[in-house]
Amino acid sequence: MNKYFKGILASVFVMSSFAWAGASDDNEINIDQSGDTLTLYIDQVGYGNKIGLDDFSSSSSATPITGSSLTFNIDQLGNENLLFGSLTADQSTYNMLFTGDANSWDWNIGETGSADSTTIDVDITGDTNTMNFDQGAVASAERLDLDLTVLGSSNVFDVDVETDDVTWSWDLTGSSNNINTLQNDGFYQEMTVTYDGDGGDIDINQLSGTCPTGITSCKGIITLDVTSDNATIQINQKDTSNDS
Repeated sequence: MNKYFKGILASVFVMSSFAWAGASDDNEINIDQSGDTLTLYIDQVGYGNKIGLDDFSSSSSATPITGSSLTFNIDQLGNENLLFGSLTADQSTYNMLFTGDANSWDWNIGETGSADSTTIDVDITGDTNTMNFDQGAVASAERLDLDLTVLGSSNVFDVDVETDDVTWSWDLTGSSNNINTLQNDGFYQEMTVTYDGDGGDIDINQLSGTCPTGITSCKGIITLDVTSDNATIQINQKDTSNDS
């Protein structure tokens, strides 16, 4: 091999190393929003992108978004992308698309104020992605329609919903996925699960907790359609606010 060709290979290796290192701190969009009837479209394509408040040099803080009648359409296409957010919004719709591996989505809706009439539609294609979603943990939240469609393996999802009148549907195709979900403290909780894959670990907690004023009986419905070998599924359905 001549020296010229060796030099080309060395240059390619160095450039590839820089490109890989940059995947964890590439492009970022920082949002601090207050107001109503915002329509937001975001497309991020590539590796290591982020939607959040701070930069990549420190631990991430959430993006503060407040308002009502918000419409978000967010697409992140690539690997190792991050989406962090804290939202306080009524009558809002969020459409999310994630394509790639090792992406992370962490949203908290209704932590500091009302979050009523929320519609969320999420599509995830890829492996080893993480999702941490919370709604209504502190402030009032009513009427959530949450749909999750996943095609991939070894994903980890943690979904906690403390909201009245919830329709929570998820359709997972892939192996070795880990799902932990909680529906708590609300009237009329409905969950529909379609799982097609081997070796999954699924924990479902559906707890009526405290019924709203004037309601004497809180009901929950869970519907499962499972095609799997070696999966482990645990369901806790209780008239209580304790999940264990």
